[in-house]
Amino acid sequence: MAKQSVSKKKLNIAMIGSGFMGKVHSNAFRQVGHFYDVDYDLQLRVVCGRDRVKLEAAAAQWGWEETETDWRKLIDRKDVEVIDIAVPNALHAPIAIAAAEAGKIVLCEKPLATSLEEARRMAKALRPVPHLVWFNYRRLPAIAYAKQLIEEGRTGQPYHYRALYLNQSGNDPSKASGWRYQRSASGTGAAGDLLSHVIDTALYLNGPISELTAVLHVFAAGRDVDDAAMAMVRFSNGSIGTIEATRYGVGNPNLNSFELNGSKGMLQFSLDDMNRLNFYDATERANFRARRNILVTGPDHPYWKTFWKPGHTIGYEHPFIATLGDFLQSMSSGEKFHVNADDAVEVERVLDALARSAASGQWVKLTTDAKA
Repeated sequence: MAKQSVSKKKLNIAMIGSGFMGKVHSNAFRQVGHFYDVDYDLQLRVVCGRDRVKLEAAAAQWGWEETETDWRKLIDRKDVEVIDIAVPNALHAPIAIAAAEAGKIVLCEKPLATSLEEARRMAKALRPVPHLVWFNYRRLPAIAYAKQLIEEGRTGQPYHYRALYLNQSGNDPSKASGWRYQRSASGTGAAGDLLSHVIDTALYLNGPISELTAVLHVFAAGRDVDDAAMAMVRFSNGSIGTIEATRYGVGNPNLNSFELNGSKGMLQFSLDDMNRLNFYDATERANFRARRNILVTGPDHPYWKTFWKPGHTIGYEHPFIATLGDFLQSMSSGEKFHVNADDAVEVERVLDALARSAASGQWVKLTTDAKA
């Protein structure tokens, strides 16, 4: 049973951005207290955006108390404790750094930054304050369960890791003018927008990438960001893999999938069937080996007590709720939260190596650096 609101500390939120991700975040703010026992009462104080008409509509739909068109005015407001960033990538750094310097709690959309150097500066600024980066797929029960099986040794020595993020939005002329297709606003194309999710999941499940060779490709004439990215990678654990993302994966509105092959078994996941995880146990007797299609809704699965009863599936919004819920609980307990800015820097490190490899046509080794 949730604690009574009178015993909770109020946290006033200012959300910058009122588009699709703003809708997703607003829902998480509204829903988290229904599923998580947290010590905070979230108040939707002010939503900020450039389009006054859309801004007012978003405020009315989700119950934001105020609207604002200049994010800078929110940073010094004493009645705002949390800054949520759901705007084009080029604005992530100035907003996050200013908010952190003002001592705010910072929630930032992915990718963290438009470059590795920018990500490093953001991480340095964000370390002193509670913060998260919205890499939501780690909180999908099926992916969290895959992590559990790997850590239990059920897949053995990893051999292959291959992952795809296929989206078809680039093939739609009506979307070509959006900010995601403009380097000045996004800083990146399919690599940062889609492949960043693939990379974060790969790092979470299979560990650091040590070396890669990559290709970036543009299908639309005159576009200044990549439409597709793919790479062959070597992981520090000795496995090899492929990672790919495209906005021209016609026939796939939003396919995010991976497969891991190890000495003792296989794991396979697809967002198209997000409540299920395929597992093959190579240690079973030969005449009994087969793929198990596991419905990861409990009992004894990740988040099975958080949402619905066993056998009842969850949707796209739930991992965002789980991300926020886990973060708020980490604030209460003092435990380190993941994904944080330092985790997101590792994603940017892979993206940076990918861009350098695509430009040179060579394999590129990834190196770590000391925290700035």
